Amino acid sequence: MKVGIIGCGSIAKQRHGYEYFHKDGVEIGGFYDRMTERAENLVGLYGGRIYASVEEMLADASIDAVSVCVANAAHAEITIAALNAGKHVLCEKPMAVSEQECEAMVAAAKKNGKRLMIGHNQRLSPAHKRAKELLSEGRMGRVLTFQSTFGHKGPEMWSADQGNHTWFFRKADASFGSMADLGIHKLDLVRYLVGSEITSVFSTMSVLDKKLPDGSPIEVDDNSVEVLQFANGTVGTVTTSWTYYGEECNATVLYCEKGIMKLYADPEYSLQIVNADGSTERYALDRMQTNDDEQMSSSGVIDEFVDAILEDRPSILDAEDILRSMKAVFACLRSAEVQKPVQP
Repeated sequence: MKVGIIGCGSIAKQRHGYEYFHKDGVEIGGFYDRMTERAENLVGLYGGRIYASVEEMLADASIDAVSVCVANAAHAEITIAALNAGKHVLCEKPMAVSEQECEAMVAAAKKNGKRLMIGHNQRLSPAHKRAKELLSEGRMGRVLTFQSTFGHKGPEMWSADQGNHTWFFRKADASFGSMADLGIHKLDLVRYLVGSEITSVFSTMSVLDKKLPDGSPIEVDDNSVEVLQFANGTVGTVTTSWTYYGEECNATVLYCEKGIMKLYADPEYSLQIVNADGSTERYALDRMQTNDDEQMSSSGVIDEFVDAILEDRPSILDAEDILRSMKAVFACLRSAEVQKPVQP
């Protein structure tokens, strides 16, 4: 498979480029970024050529698939163009900036008979996968309640355009803040783990600390809290933050009928089980990758994208399923506006 990467920021460097480069059977055809020096940097690291435009890359018949790693507002336009050009697409999260755009992306994939997947790496994390297996086996019983948190010190600390001029803080480019940037991971994860659909959300979003270069508050939220209700009766909370300055938190705790599962709540044991009788089990399966990590490693997303295409099988990252998670995100945005519960 020959692939192209559109957008050459941090996620392209640390995840997509790195993982394609180390994936057997994959050749990186090239890169495009409107800031040519970024594309040049990744060509130097991973090979391939520099394309002068998105259109030039999509017109290259030798390119089988593309990764879309641009700012959120451009996800849908570029993804749909790539699908219409006969390319498979791996799009970074969040999928797009409106429900209509997300639906149009799924429709374009169906129309062109091409695969569209979204980079939800948390579904592939070893502790999350093991938790899903245990829940599917009935080992823990039904999830009754949960709390899931994703917070770090902010995208301006690690994005390619470091500093408070980052596109993440501008509504025109990002469309939304921590809630959709981080919350989409957790809404999608709990949907996946609980195994039921979200039926109601209540969300509150705030700008508590982040500032633009002129000292005014950023244009999107830097903190949020969501209350989610599921069709099977499960209820729980998702918390997101760009202001966790001490250390990152990426933990989920599931309170089940037969005990508690703690996921990435401990730096050594990524899965901890507290059974109803008080006995405990601890598993050092892996360590959640953080934005502070200097050592690049595989998230599993590229492996899944490539293998699902080559094996012609359904994928855990298929956009049609993740669209349901995005509907919950947009419901949270509406809820924050009207300050009352909203149905996805």
